[in-house]
Amino acid sequence: MYKTTDGGQTWNRVLFVNDNTGAIDLLADPSNPNILFAAAWERTRRAWNFSEGGPGSGIYKSTDAGQTWALISGGKSGFPDGEGIGRIGLAMTQADGQTLLYAVLDNQTPRPKKEKEKKDDVLTKDDLRTMSKENFLKLDAKKVQAYLDNNGFPKKYTAEKVQKMVKQDKIQPLALVEYIEDANTLLFDTEVTGAEVYVSRDGGQSWAKTHEGYLDDLFYTYGYYFAQIRVAPQSQGQKLYTMGVPVLRSEDAGKTWKSINGENVHVDHHALWVSPSRPGHLILGNDGGVNISFDDGEHWIKCNTPPVGQFYAVAVDMSEPYNVFGGLQDNGVWRGPSTYKADVGWHNNGRYPYQFVLGGDGMQVAVDTRDNNTIYTGYQFGNYFRFDLAMDSSFSITPRHELGERPLRWNWQTPIHLSVHNPDILYMGSNKLHRSFNQGRSFEAISGDLTTGGKKGDVAFSTLTSIHESPLKFGLLYCGSDDGLAHVTQDGGNTWTNISKGLPENMWVSRVQASAHEQGRVYLSLNGYRWDHFEPFVYVSEDYGQTWTRIGRDLPLEPVNVVREDPVNPDLLYVGTDHGLYASLDRGQTFMALHKNLPNTPVHDLVVHPKAKEIVVGTHGRSIFKASVKELQQLDAEILAKPLALFDIPSTRYNGGWGATRGAWGELRQPEVLIPVYAKESGKATLKVLAGDNILLYEWSADLKKGLNYLPYSLEWNERVKGAYEKYLNDKKKPDADPIALEKAKNGKWYLRKGGYVLKVEAGGSKVEGKLVVE
Repeated sequence: MYKTTDGGQTWNRVLFVNDNTGAIDLLADPSNPNILFAAAWERTRRAWNFSEGGPGSGIYKSTDAGQTWALISGGKSGFPDGEGIGRIGLAMTQADGQTLLYAVLDNQTPRPKKEKEKKDDVLTKDDLRTMSKENFLKLDAKKVQAYLDNNGFPKKYTAEKVQKMVKQDKIQPLALVEYIEDANTLLFDTEVTGAEVYVSRDGGQSWAKTHEGYLDDLFYTYGYYFAQIRVAPQSQGQKLYTMGVPVLRSEDAGKTWKSINGENVHVDHHALWVSPSRPGHLILGNDGGVNISFDDGEHWIKCNTPPVGQFYAVAVDMSEPYNVFGGLQDNGVWRGPSTYKADVGWHNNGRYPYQFVLGGDGMQVAVDTRDNNTIYTGYQFGNYFRFDLAMDSSFSITPRHELGERPLRWNWQTPIHLSVHNPDILYMGSNKLHRSFNQGRSFEAISGDLTTGGKKGDVAFSTLTSIHESPLKFGLLYCGSDDGLAHVTQDGGNTWTNISKGLPENMWVSRVQASAHEQGRVYLSLNGYRWDHFEPFVYVSEDYGQTWTRIGRDLPLEPVNVVREDPVNPDLLYVGTDHGLYASLDRGQTFMALHKNLPNTPVHDLVVHPKAKEIVVGTHGRSIFKASVKELQQLDAEILAKPLALFDIPSTRYNGGWGATRGAWGELRQPEVLIPVYAKESGKATLKVLAGDNILLYEWSADLKKGLNYLPYSLEWNERVKGAYEKYLNDKKKPDADPIALEKAKNGKWYLRKGGYVLKVEAGGSKVEGKLVVE
């Protein structure tokens, strides 16, 4: 912990426990600002293991405004200590002149073993963990079959077959436990003490637990994600709130608890404001956004504006207009039209354009564009499904290891890839690459372990993170892993080559992308933040990964999450980092920021729609953005060499209501078209709009910046050419059409009528012209 006495100009460290312990909470005694309480939390996080607690965790007190600190937990204080002590949250209030200090603890200490009441005919995982071969073979076949049925074993594993495998020493009884345990189930099934709430009434000298027994189904094994507590200021210390998977309220100083997780309230709670003046007024932050209550959590309002979705992955289909798919952190998988722009107008009709597909932590999406209804997606740790959106049906497709084999290791965000050569072929990555020829109905492993082999820990590690098949050659496949390996096969998985030589070791392969323009070209990005490396690691190979060249050396110090090659322009690359989006026009030699209207936020995925010529960007914190790359794709060497270039101008649909409002209070409707212009150098430009060859309707000047410019034009024209323009329009109309009489709009401006016009741009002695159309 650090303290400043000059407004942040300088800082002094006032509390240090050890290298793995940090301060996680801090309170000041409202009756005496010199008295402070702090919670320290010891934890060690690696990509393969999370030690959620340790002896460095504890509660500290200062009586001299934070200059010195004393440990007030552990020992004989009544507050636990030891290896299992995890995150601690603090709250304080005054009650009848007495200071009450509350603490919620994530206690990772294993629960004591207890005798479980169970029927003799029920076989459990705990039985099998320590059961010998001999005792297993004595079990009644019905008891074994019941265990297999209750735990979802494939039908091919019957009691008779399993007992035969044990008898032949092909498996041990423990294999029947390992087969059904994965990283997802271990989050919930591992029994630790979990959440505990304590109170001190004497300034931290002694502590007492407020409740009896366990607060089950609150923290599970991941209380580090929560461990916060609040006290209602007006309640004399009686009303408490603590946050975990649900949010709980106590009205008797923590003796008993009640869930106030409403029907429109997401789970996993991380922030709670309790009004200091209005009882029952709460503002709650969770994995689903923000909720507000005015009656102490009995009812909630959902207040998710602005959009703050955390997208892991995005995808598109080939519908017209196309749809966007995305997987979000703990908010499932959604799909919606690309034409939707975020607003709250749908609150009136109840028809939100985006539709829910799947729950959990939404992951990658692959779309079969033959029908745009068949998609593959799933949730964390490789739980994937094939969906028929038209029929609203789904089918589990996750490959399983054979009984007795080492369990497959699945990344939190398991990679999938649908072959562009045959969309019936789906690839899926565990620590091996799996291939299905029949839309996921069955898989075969087409590789051995493509990782370093795993490390002991409680987090899935040594897993594949990225898969890509060359759009130019079937069976040319690349894979990258979270432990820094990259592999290639050029024969559909018969032989594999490690192509990691020349790359920084141990980094997370965040993306591998085979070129759509050159068969031997492949791009790869590495993310090193798990090792405190924040360099932008982006590489290209021209020989199938045998040698690598680093690109993007001018990118800022931001870890890279994705690199994509443009489907049209082979020199155009896109890179998404932990702080934004960048593009290169020279295959990675130099990059520039694509940041107009895009927040400075992590970009985790992006896709370029080949037909719509739009880029769709999935951000981890500000939802989904899209932009046109139509002109960007045209910036090839020929265009870049020109002093001035004018691109196709988008047509505009005529509206007789231009220049007027809808009713007395509506917004003024004013047209605008953006003129796309490339300039080799910055300078002043003159733009002219003509009807025919010589009727100058409008002229104006604009500042050009070096590069792409989108110059706004209001579609107005000068009244002094009214006669000539009116004659021109009447000469162009159909013989049987009514005569055209031009009228000024209600805002006093004259707007173009339907037709084609010439637009000329002059700058620096260069001239270009194009066609402007009002439909």
